[in-house]
Amino acid sequence: MNSPAAAPHRAPLGSRRPEWAGRNYVLLTAATIVTNLGTHGALIATTWAVFETGGDAGDVGLVAMARFLPLVLFLLIGGAVADRVPRHRVMVAANVLNCVSQAVFAALVLAGTAQIWQMMVLTALCGTGQAFFNPAAEGMLMSSVTGEQASRAFAVYRMAMHGASIGGAALGGALVAFVGPGWVLLIDAVAFAVAGGLRAFLDVSGIPARAPGGGLFSDLREGWHEFIGRPWLWSIVAQFSVVVGLIGAVESVYGPLVAKAELGGARPWGIALAAYGVGTLAGAFLMARWKPRRLLFVGTLCVFPIALPSAALAVPLDAVGLTAAMFVSGVAIEVFGVSWMTTMHQEIPEEKLSRVSAYDWFGSTALLPLTTALAGPAESSFGRSTALWGAAGLMVLVTALVLLVPDVRNLTRRPHTKEAVGATPAATADSVPAATVAPLAPAAAAGSAGAAAAVPAGGASADTEGTRRRNG
Repeated sequence: MNSPAAAPHRAPLGSRRPEWAGRNYVLLTAATIVTNLGTHGALIATTWAVFETGGDAGDVGLVAMARFLPLVLFLLIGGAVADRVPRHRVMVAANVLNCVSQAVFAALVLAGTAQIWQMMVLTALCGTGQAFFNPAAEGMLMSSVTGEQASRAFAVYRMAMHGASIGGAALGGALVAFVGPGWVLLIDAVAFAVAGGLRAFLDVSGIPARAPGGGLFSDLREGWHEFIGRPWLWSIVAQFSVVVGLIGAVESVYGPLVAKAELGGARPWGIALAAYGVGTLAGAFLMARWKPRRLLFVGTLCVFPIALPSAALAVPLDAVGLTAAMFVSGVAIEVFGVSWMTTMHQEIPEEKLSRVSAYDWFGSTALLPLTTALAGPAESSFGRSTALWGAAGLMVLVTALVLLVPDVRNLTRRPHTKEAVGATPAATADSVPAATVAPLAPAAAAGSAGAAAAVPAGGASADTEGTRRRNG
């Protein structure tokens, strides 16, 4: 959507919120906290629900693939739609779809009648919702902060997102162990209902409807030209197509299997995921204060440690070693994630954000259906340890290759002129409780960063921003 620069608005004297935290930003952050609390427990619950039906590694991979396939198929359409209609409506519709699908999933698991094909259908609905949610959410978030303070705003948003992820993963692992996966899935459904209600109150009055254009395919073509004309953009998306695909296989399939066989079950894996969340929280805290000049160079260097969890599972290290590896990778991905979101905000025109974001998400997640489906057969053919070492090696290789692109090494931070949409007088300390600005978790973490930080098990939602992928 084309959005005029909204008049800058300073928070009233005595406000507990910084001036860049407008009403829309607060609502987006609060909704992300709620969904991440539910989703990061659902990631664990979905895998254990498959196990409870007698499923194996291949079944876990099939359920994950069922979610990722519609995500890939519908992402580009979702981006074009989000630049055409009010983005908050797309986000709410996706939340409703996730709420219903997770509620049905929970009911089947609690009744003890869930079958693999039913899980695949329900997770496919989740993937469809995510395909429309991600581009809309990313565009909405980037329109809600000022250019000058964008880096800090994104870092605080991601701190909030990851703070919720920590609690959600730890609580989810414990609840799966003590009350079973069905109740955790039901909590996730309730979280989506609450988050959808919050997002319904987003203020888009400052964003006029886009002028009629040449139609959906014309919009997609325009977004493609914007995407392919930037070497730093398509090269990093290509890199993360491999990285995210491998993370999907490792975290959706191999991680839970190693935890079950070597670490004692769901609880150690939940703690490891929580450690990842603590790491991302620490990384976001760092990036709220540090503004590296060479955004993409610094961010790409921090992709190398993402291979550590795969290596730790390949050994396999004990629970303490795995937890440490997850923590370090969390810090690293968050440095990349904030750098990536700041670069996108700086370089991409606002009216094209959702379409470019859709190409970002599409490229970054394109291999997920294939890698998750092949995770089980790869384990059977090569052995789990060999498959995990191969994943770690490929992540390192593609990250080294992307550093050969001059724009990745040389693109620098520059002063911004973009101003926030929705930072109107309604965005005062009294309009939304200051408490809702507490640290959140990224639901719309930018494409590559979001995908790496949000590659969940099959039942994950459209919000996962997220999802352990690039968005952190």
